[in-house]
Amino acid sequence: MIGDVFRHGQRRASHVLLLTVAATFAVSLTANDAAASNRSLLDRLTGLFSSSEPDEPPAADAVAYSLDIRITGNDDVESAVEDASNLERLKTSAPSGAAGLVQRALADEERIMAALYSEAHYAGTVAIRVAGVSPRDPQAFAAVEAAQRSGPVPVEIDVTTGQTFTFGGIRVVDGTNRDLTATLDLDDVDLESGEDARAGRITSGERVIVEALRNQGYALARIVDKDVVADHATGRLDVSYVVEPGAPARFGSFTVSGTSGLKPEFIAERIDIRPGEPYSAERLAKVRKRLSEYEAMGSVRFREADTLNPDGTLPIHVEVSERDPRYVGFGTLYSTTEGVNANTFWGHRNLFGGGETLRLDAQVSWFGDDIESVPDADPFGYKLAARFTKPGIYTPAQDLVAEAAVLREVTNAYVRDAATFLGGVRHRFDDEMNVQVGLDLEQSQIEDADGYRDDTIVGVPVSLTYDTTDSLLDPSRGVRLNAKVEPFAYLGQSGAGPVLLDTSISAYRALDEDNKYIFAAKLSSGTIFGSDLLDIPTQRRFYVGGGGSLRGFDYQSASPRNADGDIIGGRSYFAASFEARVKLTDTIGIVPFVDMGSAFASEVPDFEDMRYAAGLGLRYYTGIGPVRLDVAFPLNPGPDDSDYGIYVSVGQAF
Repeated sequence: MIGDVFRHGQRRASHVLLLTVAATFAVSLTANDAAASNRSLLDRLTGLFSSSEPDEPPAADAVAYSLDIRITGNDDVESAVEDASNLERLKTSAPSGAAGLVQRALADEERIMAALYSEAHYAGTVAIRVAGVSPRDPQAFAAVEAAQRSGPVPVEIDVTTGQTFTFGGIRVVDGTNRDLTATLDLDDVDLESGEDARAGRITSGERVIVEALRNQGYALARIVDKDVVADHATGRLDVSYVVEPGAPARFGSFTVSGTSGLKPEFIAERIDIRPGEPYSAERLAKVRKRLSEYEAMGSVRFREADTLNPDGTLPIHVEVSERDPRYVGFGTLYSTTEGVNANTFWGHRNLFGGGETLRLDAQVSWFGDDIESVPDADPFGYKLAARFTKPGIYTPAQDLVAEAAVLREVTNAYVRDAATFLGGVRHRFDDEMNVQVGLDLEQSQIEDADGYRDDTIVGVPVSLTYDTTDSLLDPSRGVRLNAKVEPFAYLGQSGAGPVLLDTSISAYRALDEDNKYIFAAKLSSGTIFGSDLLDIPTQRRFYVGGGGSLRGFDYQSASPRNADGDIIGGRSYFAASFEARVKLTDTIGIVPFVDMGSAFASEVPDFEDMRYAAGLGLRYYTGIGPVRLDVAFPLNPGPDDSDYGIYVSVGQAF
């Protein structure tokens, strides 16, 4: 019985499997309790890993029962006990005969003890009575049959949790008992002294320790044993991991399979690891992540050899699968402050066999309300765009990117008809940072509060991106920085000389292991210097307000206005957003948030007339990212501002 593992005084765990099971006990149901009784303890414990819940057809001799669970000690374990108990989870599905009920009760003893271990209770006890007797009693079958004649059979579960154990010390030793703890980076091992000694943390520590050894070059490292000692006098749990590091390894040759549309050398050229380099699991993971980011890739898997070559190198086979090259799609966005936007697109992920991508977009929009600065303008807008990317134009680290578009843009401040082109070369310095240098061309006709104007724009944008986040659409940790400086050879009526600076930084911090609580913050600021405000093309000025910057306020409304109250935009801006992203379930979350910001006529933000808003968001998490619904309310609205804003889209706000 699991409860016998820890005995008196300072007791030693007798079997590693028990703690492993305790960490992953939840979520299994035996398909047939009687069949489970014929299996060994090891088989039954291993069965706890199954997450399937097979349907149980009603048995001809079904035995109905009533259940009473009583917990003495720490009530916080109640949900864990109920989740672990088949008697609780299957109480609406009566077992077959007295034997079925007895065997269900016997299985629960092990499951509930595993649940106590998972909650750091190693001195707890579980007592189950079926029809007033222990399921281990030879008379249990007869007692059930007798009780059944009077109605549902009474079943009682008494759980005593005992004290909560905390971690004492952690050691990592090899087979000769040589202490390796100080040589490993174990910051991610959640076994700090004084923390609750949950069994799941002990199991997850194995993964971290093996990964730390692999990052030191021990590619074949593995855990061969665990020594877990519970001191009942002090309530401390000491853990020693016994590892077999193996010999230090170096990278061997890489072989590739699975390419069809891609040229065979595409993968090999992008593996920047050379045979003979010291092995590092972290280095290998970065290469895999980089390869997976190409749109043509469906999956990338590295299969490492089980043994080293005689020269100490480790051969690695790369298995790839490619995505369908062509795709079509449709997207839409709605907000009460910006109207409706619908987009349909077609794309190709591998145009010429070298991972080249082409995407064609056709977008229509309807601004909705009257346009403040151009009240008689048609609210209909459109955009036809083509985007092309060619990886590795000089070396695998340089990509060519280009986008051309014709469009009609409708906003509160202006209506623009334009043809645009933005192209450049993007250089990847490492897996976190890249820089792009390009050419920005635009010819446009603008209607704004001052009438019509024709603008020609020629700029040379230089952009830097630094990204350590773990997800594009739903990050839980890391930092994302985007910075751009763009000197203009021609900027509308300003001519040559103006320079634009625009910077945005976002930070994400998960407060728990399961990413259920995430704090996110974003700061943005920009300026255009070297030109008077009204000489800058209207569409290149800064605006704040709406779903992309200041939720709750009308689109562009937190921006400078002329004497008539029309929005004209600014030469600088500042905006900030703060969110607490809380997952209520695996698919549903809420996001309270605060936004602030404004655009300014001055070259540098003067922070006068800052606007503030707060709201609550709802998230529905899908496999491709969260679906977002935000409702925001201005905290210091002006006389013409809306009372609220509603925003619906895919992906987090930032």
